[in-house]
Amino acid sequence: MHDQLSSTFQAMSDPARRAILTQLTHGTATVGELSEPLELTAPAVSHHLKVLERAGLVTRRVMGQHRMISLEPGQLQQAAGWLEDLKRFWEESFGRLDAELAAQADQSKEASDE
Repeated sequence: MHDQLSSTFQAMSDPARRAILTQLTHGTATVGELSEPLELTAPAVSHHLKVLERAGLVTRRVMGQHRMISLEPGQLQQAAGWLEDLKRFWEESFGRLDAELAAQADQSKEASDE
């Protein structure tokens, strides 16, 4: 799992690749459609797509003369699940810390009232 997570996060480390993923949330697109808003050449977008494909984040399907690119949600869901586990850990840890600090503050106040 961690090797796949490493591939996923490495693929998403580039701003252009994140922009491609964001564009694909609106639906499938061709390389040309992805190139225009990013102001990248088609070969540059193709290079980024290869990285995203190797990470399992996108797929290409041939439709006539066009290659349609679409998101593959599985790897993103796995990464999101891993991040959610970390988030839950930290929220619980901070919750316990808040409770402990509040208890100490109450004890301090009680001691000063006596």
